[in-house]
Amino acid sequence: MPPRKNPLKLNKLQLRTLVLAQVLAGDEDGARHDEATGEATILHVPHPHGEHVHVGGFTVSSRDASGFSNRAVWTALNRKGLARIEDGLVVLTADGLAYDTGLSDRFVTPSDH
Repeated sequence: MPPRKNPLKLNKLQLRTLVLAQVLAGDEDGARHDEATGEATILHVPHPHGEHVHVGGFTVSSRDASGFSNRAVWTALNRKGLARIEDGLVVLTADGLAYDTGLSDRFVTPSDH
């Protein structure tokens, strides 16, 4: 039996926020990785300007990135063991980094500026 998609039953906003956090965690200049735990600390969460936000080298609609400022999203991701907030910074757990949201190609397009 193939692995089930979205086994933790994240909602759409939680999935979008997690995939964008994974993109940020993949930016060597924007994240600090802990080899011992497999976790990544995101050093800067971008803020929208206009109708978009820059996430790493990508441009994403502000609507799709709205979970960054939604406390309930981070509470749910924390409860499911995928992310937490420490000292005001987002920390993705090893499980959070590895979680397949199924959205990695849907919400990111190369930035044109």
